[in-house]
Amino acid sequence: MALPKIDLPIREVILPSSKEKIKYRPFTVKEEKVLLVAAEAKDAVAEIVAIKQVVNNCVIDCDIDNMAMIDLEYIFLKLRASSVDNQTSFMITDPDTKEEVTLDVDVDEISLVEFDGHNKEIKINDELTLFLRYPTIDNFTKIVEMNPDDPLANYTIMVSCLDKLATEDEVHYFKDYKQEEIDSFMDGMSGEIVKKIGEFFDTMPKLRQEIKYTNSEGTEKTFVVEGMRSFFI
Repeated sequence: MALPKIDLPIREVILPSSKEKIKYRPFTVKEEKVLLVAAEAKDAVAEIVAIKQVVNNCVIDCDIDNMAMIDLEYIFLKLRASSVDNQTSFMITDPDTKEEVTLDVDVDEISLVEFDGHNKEIKINDELTLFLRYPTIDNFTKIVEMNPDDPLANYTIMVSCLDKLATEDEVHYFKDYKQEEIDSFMDGMSGEIVKKIGEFFDTMPKLRQEIKYTNSEGTEKTFVVEGMRSFFI
């Protein structure tokens, strides 16, 4: 006789960027093992792949491959809070005293920070409007794998977030074009437009929490929890 299966509660969450409502279940021992193995590897890409696997296992009828990174991070935090404990501790090294400091973080208190002036639409001229999209987890993985000193790093990141180009009469989706065609389009772009694309990245919403602590010298410091690897705690 087979052992009975355990019914898990189904919860709902509204994604911060798309505003889509999705359903998910808490992760189980199976998913915890995936995270533990990735944590032991101490490798950024392994951690990202593990988080993708866990979220993919736990969401219901949802395609995470095309999901914005900010949405996936948000779901992972909700999973972490509902599956294990919203309170967690981790170690950091104080930059001045070099001592190890234990910090406590409440996952539920990590909030979405949005910036004024953020815009996913860029007017190129009177006829053309460029639409940008947030990086997906696969885009983010490629970014992590790249050498930050690579002169093409910023260009690769920029191109990965091109969504579509629209006129009054038609819409061109970049996914339908070859890389050489996209490169040719980018070569004709003015510095002003490139600057606006950079502002899109600088002002993207992010999950963030500031944790204050006092080091052994009595100096009050602030540690910022932000980004995918910070949440891997």
